[in-house]
Amino acid sequence: TASACAYSENTDKKGYWDILIGPNKALDTNKYYVISSNVLGSCYGSSGPSSINPETNKPYALDFPFVTIKDMVKAQKLLVEYLGIERLLCVVGGSMGGMQVLEWAKNFPNNINSAIAIATTHRHNAVQIAFNEVARQAVINDPNWNNGNYYSKCFPKYGLAVARMVGHITYLSKDSMEEKFGRNLVNDDIEFNFTVNFQVESYLHYKGKQFTQRFDANSFLYLTKAIDYFDLQEGYPTLEDAFSRCKNVKFLIISFSSDWLYPKEQSQRIVNALELAGANVSYRNINYSYGHDSFLLEKNEQNFIIGNFLKFV
Repeated sequence: TASACAYSENTDKKGYWDILIGPNKALDTNKYYVISSNVLGSCYGSSGPSSINPETNKPYALDFPFVTIKDMVKAQKLLVEYLGIERLLCVVGGSMGGMQVLEWAKNFPNNINSAIAIATTHRHNAVQIAFNEVARQAVINDPNWNNGNYYSKCFPKYGLAVARMVGHITYLSKDSMEEKFGRNLVNDDIEFNFTVNFQVESYLHYKGKQFTQRFDANSFLYLTKAIDYFDLQEGYPTLEDAFSRCKNVKFLIISFSSDWLYPKEQSQRIVNALELAGANVSYRNINYSYGHDSFLLEKNEQNFIIGNFLKFV
């Protein structure tokens, strides 16, 4: 749900991955040309549900076709070709971005030297799909959603806010939430009612409201479905077979000890499959307490590991 702004030299507007991108960081902009594109189906410029349908002159809404992770990568490949680039030094991404990295390696191994997939999986399990479905139902059951046709009417902000609240819980860890909030109150005394009393409640409400001010509800539905449908093994007997063309791609897989949304076991499954496929793969599990969000927050080890990996690509 981020925009294409992964890095910004403007101190007033931070990029979502400023911890890794920039001068003297792992993705050193003094050495490398970094391409960051918006994903297909999003609301930050690429075609998506909020785009205007030329046949109706109205937003597509649910008439927009479903998109997949593979579609996103195909669009990125067309962009790279348009820029006249035949081969990329590396593709790198975390979470849904990590899924795109794996798709790049599987479908276009001759166009990349290396791939760095962080805090990701080769396909969702039932729990991961379940959390996304609860979030989608929050949007769909907002009375203002109107089967996706809300663009000239009231935005389904309450449903989308709840969806983000659900999602944000999965981005954190028990330890980080306990450390940050515990049972701390907004005020000195508990009021026995349904207002916001605990600091963790206030935080989730803030994150939910903030999200509704920058993202489209239909895009949220489309993107969560895209990652639920993602299955790198689809069409292959085993995951190792899916990586059969990747022998000349150098891989780095990174997971985080406290990430329970995409736990290290899912990264290790990818590593095992790559090893069985004969690919060159390195794996690191980083001890960091901030859950899935660690890939956006932890800078010391990630910069060291990724920076050194790229020196030998």
